[in-house]
Amino acid sequence: MKNGLITKKTILILLALLSAVGCSSSPSNETATTTALTPVPKQEIAHTLPANNGMFDGVYHNWKGTPYRYGGSSKKGIDCSAFVQVGYSSVYQKSLPRTTLELVKKGKQVKRHNAKEGDLVFFRTGRNSRHVGIYLGNLEFLHASQSKGVIISRLDNPYWRRHFWQIRRLDKY
Repeated sequence: MKNGLITKKTILILLALLSAVGCSSSPSNETATTTALTPVPKQEIAHTLPANNGMFDGVYHNWKGTPYRYGGSSKKGIDCSAFVQVGYSSVYQKSLPRTTLELVKKGKQVKRHNAKEGDLVFFRTGRNSRHVGIYLGNLEFLHASQSKGVIISRLDNPYWRRHFWQIRRLDKY
């Protein structure tokens, strides 16, 4: 603020933050107007290398450790839905919606045992909070964690197992 006035840059930043609903988008059948950030599991472990050496290796190595920032979409900070956008754009040259709420409407739901690399993994992390990541195979998924930034986690981790919602397969080509 200069001389008590809000600068144009501050207004643009506030508008960008207000328009981003990323990882805390509410499902359409809920009427809550606010979203709460969800605590991150303490037992979450960051892997140093993906176990499957797959298509998303480059995405992981480029973004590994990038801090989580709600509404963020850059190396300074990124949220889960923006990270999924970046990953899909990089690997499949495909544009995806910006919010978790819009992402969960895409593709078709698949059973966990039928999940393949590139499927989207969704979690209900709170009453009005949702999280999304990219399935890598071997029960691992790539995502933007609130506590550790961009990491690989496991679906059988007690926290993620408890909050698991669904897996969706998108047309990638």
